[in-house]
Amino acid sequence: VSFLLITAFLFVASPDVAAQDRAELQVRIESLRDQLQRKETTFLAPSADDLAAYSEFLKQPDTGMARLMPREKYDQNLFIRGGGAYYSFARLTNEYGYGSDIGLERGKLQVGFAGADFGFLTSLGDVPVDSVTTDQMGVRFLASFNTPSLEPGARVEQRRASEGFQVEGFAYRDFLEAAVNTTYALRSVNYRVSDVLVTFRVTRQDTDGSLILVWKILRKYPVPQLAS
Repeated sequence: VSFLLITAFLFVASPDVAAQDRAELQVRIESLRDQLQRKETTFLAPSADDLAAYSEFLKQPDTGMARLMPREKYDQNLFIRGGGAYYSFARLTNEYGYGSDIGLERGKLQVGFAGADFGFLTSLGDVPVDSVTTDQMGVRFLASFNTPSLEPGARVEQRRASEGFQVEGFAYRDFLEAAVNTTYALRSVNYRVSDVLVTFRVTRQDTDGSLILVWKILRKYPVPQLAS
């Protein structure tokens, strides 16, 4: 049920709303919004059990855990922009538009969402996330990729990612089927924001369709600039 609908219900169900002074009503609205946003933050967070299962791994630098909500179900039904279906490994937020590196929609993981931004995803299979390195097959192409600084070059990479291609027997694309107990590698380019190489593992799918990811940034590149 939409949190926005819940908010509306609270006001409709309150018999004293008509008698409220507008200033007092505004205070109530802001208070309820703050309460719902705090609850939404908890709703989007991985569970205590999820965090405990990777507690040692999460002590390492540039690691973390995130939840991706299915966009088709939650977009515009939560306060957060994008419905919690996106995540930025560079900025540590589910909010869309802040350098989003990964998204979930209709069972597919996606990268590259706006403008000339693009990215490549590949599946490494059922391997431990903490075993992934930049020089192994499947990852080294992503690690050595040179981000174009001119827009025509970026558009070429966008098309290549959309169509899909192979290097050293690994398939790369800007979307892949999401599979539990599968580890992925991702190179995400967000111009003027971030350029990161990440490995992540889908550890669990929750009852609402959301996915739990445990991740590690393998390399950060200079913030890419784009010239036409």
